Amino acid sequence: MTTPLGAHLRQMIAINGPITVARFMAEALGNPDHGYYMTRDPFGATGDFITAPEVSQMFGELFGAWCADLWRQMGMPSPVALIEVGPGRGTLMSDALRATRQIRGFHAALNIHLVETSPLLRARQASALAAYDVRWHDAVDDVPTGPAIVVANELFDALPIHQFQFADGQWHERLIEFAEDGAFRFVLDPTGARFPGLNRFADPPPNAIAEICPSGAALALQLAGRLAGHPGAALIVDYGHVQPGFGDTVQGVRAHRAQDIFDAPGTVDICAHVDFAALRDAAHDGGARVWGPVAQGAFLTQLGIETRAAALTAASPTDSASIAADMHRLTGPNEMGRLFKVLALTSAGLEPAGFDDT
Repeated sequence: MTTPLGAHLRQMIAINGPITVARFMAEALGNPDHGYYMTRDPFGATGDFITAPEVSQMFGELFGAWCADLWRQMGMPSPVALIEVGPGRGTLMSDALRATRQIRGFHAALNIHLVETSPLLRARQASALAAYDVRWHDAVDDVPTGPAIVVANELFDALPIHQFQFADGQWHERLIEFAEDGAFRFVLDPTGARFPGLNRFADPPPNAIAEICPSGAALALQLAGRLAGHPGAALIVDYGHVQPGFGDTVQGVRAHRAQDIFDAPGTVDICAHVDFAALRDAAHDGGARVWGPVAQGAFLTQLGIETRAAALTAASPTDSASIAADMHRLTGPNEMGRLFKVLALTSAGLEPAGFDDT
């Protein structure tokens, strides 16, 4: 199916030759005119996928409690920046703020910052957070320095990755070209790849695929550097693997179903599994303390999701089945509980909740 973004990519390839997977992802998701996140609201049952905050209010409420606890440990600085990077519809932030409104001094100390590039999603966030003074930014660097608590839920999986394939005894970058039959397809760069980070993938079998996300590592390094200079913490939640591994994890999603990433570019979400080991290494290099990753199910259980579910059930007994189902979806090992991981970065002297086993 031809789309304006597909036509743009074909023209780009015709002029410059095959492009990297990272460039394809960046254009497909973030092109200012035709990118997926720039032109639609993909969240919820009527969208293309559902994130944890959309599953249940419990997710955002527990995150709010986590942030307030860190604020206390930081000495209750005022002001303190509460930053969400990639805030979707604003659901997580709205639930977190509602759950913490009774914590003395917390809201008065907050400066709320959302890092979001999509005008459409900014409008959704403004509606969800109309009761609060919110500031928007295009990049984390634009947020003023100082004490800060940062949350990023399902952000890193959408950052562009480079793919490499091991063939003829060496790594080659996977590229995307536009074939004569009118379809996009993968090809290998004939020259050997010398890309930072490839040495982490030891003893690759023939045709193994490795994925590297430079922008993810750069963001982890940036957040860590901020925490090394000012008190605070960052909480990263996403799906992925704890150790480097081989495999093609790039996937498209539309209407809650897997979709070919080459089918109607600009109308399909594209994401890839997060390499948490790479984020850990980058954060260590940036000078932050690193906690986890731990499984999302274990993290939410330690934060008290069972207690919160019981309280919601007591308040609304007729919703008990749906509350239990939502908790299972967030924590169950065959649902989001095991695949999704939680990683925390902190400045010195802080002990984030939810990481007792790390």
